[in-house]
Amino acid sequence: MATSTGSTMMNAGTDLIGTLPRDRVQELLKLQKAAQKIGSILDLDQLIDKIVNDIACSFGCVEINVFLHEAQQGELVLAGVHGCSVHHKGHRLKVGKEGLVGYVAATGQMRYAPDVAVDPYYIACEADTRSEVAIPLVVEGELVGVFTASHHDANAFDADQLWLFQGLCSHIGAAVQNARRFQQERSEREKMSREAQEARSIQQALLPKSSPYIPGYAVSGVSISAGAIGGDWYDFLDLGEGRWGLVLADVSGKGTAAALLMSATRAMLRSLAENSCTPAEVLTKLNKLLVEDFPSGRFVTMVYAVLDASKGTLTYANAGHLPPLLVNGEETRFLQTEMGLPLGIRHGSFSETTILLPEQFRIALYSDGITEAENPVDEEYGAMRLATFVQKKGVCPESLVDDVRSFANGAGLRDDATVIMLTRCQPGDMESQGND
Repeated sequence: MATSTGSTMMNAGTDLIGTLPRDRVQELLKLQKAAQKIGSILDLDQLIDKIVNDIACSFGCVEINVFLHEAQQGELVLAGVHGCSVHHKGHRLKVGKEGLVGYVAATGQMRYAPDVAVDPYYIACEADTRSEVAIPLVVEGELVGVFTASHHDANAFDADQLWLFQGLCSHIGAAVQNARRFQQERSEREKMSREAQEARSIQQALLPKSSPYIPGYAVSGVSISAGAIGGDWYDFLDLGEGRWGLVLADVSGKGTAAALLMSATRAMLRSLAENSCTPAEVLTKLNKLLVEDFPSGRFVTMVYAVLDASKGTLTYANAGHLPPLLVNGEETRFLQTEMGLPLGIRHGSFSETTILLPEQFRIALYSDGITEAENPVDEEYGAMRLATFVQKKGVCPESLVDDVRSFANGAGLRDDATVIMLTRCQPGDMESQGND
């Protein structure tokens, strides 16, 4: 088995230039040039086509084949072929059992048949083939495949040519190995991308399809993931008798793990909310379930509020989340309550607060992806900038997110950004709300 590396072949070949005949010098230079070309190709099909076609054209071979080793099947599959009318890509040979290729794959040794008619391992293929060499493609002791070259002349390859072919095959083996790894990594990335897109579609389907119709009120929300999938979530829950649950939550972490925990949290909260518990009771029971089920180090921050449209009240409980913002004309204040710990950390109870909603108001629930968004000089959007913007006339969740993006000014959202806004409708807004 050849042990020389491609660089060794090049250096030694350069030293030989002064002693080889002119035609051998030309062959050496061709092989060096071929080795340089194939080393830059990462597409496996393109690489193998380049190998079989360029070598055949450059060195007058009747047939060039490249077989790739499939270890699990114990087979070699024909991946590249030039000049063969009998076998096509996909043809398979058993390691150690079929032909020169099978023999070389099993032994790891080059085999040269100067006269194929008398070689015990040769399997007849093209009628005008008189000599053939098969060389293993080995990288770090691992069989990658087998390279074969055939010629219509008997004993067509002398010792110098065989040595040069072996040096070239060290390059071929490394190039094929690199291309296969690149192909595998690309395939895995594409698979992960597809899975992420599927997860994103599922996650988006869990968000409200539209804003609910609540006589006298308008409520809407938006959630933007920093990546393909995220851990933020919001929901509107019809509790009956004019009561609506508003929930905004942020699961620790990002990506698939956060999305899975978000989905589980959503299902649990919806089940608990159906029993018409108060916000504090819902969070207390939900926390108990999450403490028992969540992996260590994972938690959820959440604001859960219940709007009683007939009474004009909002009752809310907070589990380690940012306080809701209330705008009443020119006055703004953050709705503080005795916050409990984030859900899923340890057992405990949660308090709640009830407020009488002003005649004209706007309430914003938001995730830290809003207030902690940074501009290119690492300045945060912040609570005060949020309060100032929410005071503006005609503000909605989408316009707030757009303002945060404008503030980031190319830095991009680094965390999921979610907003719910609740306002009292003006008399002229009722008809348009009903048509949403």
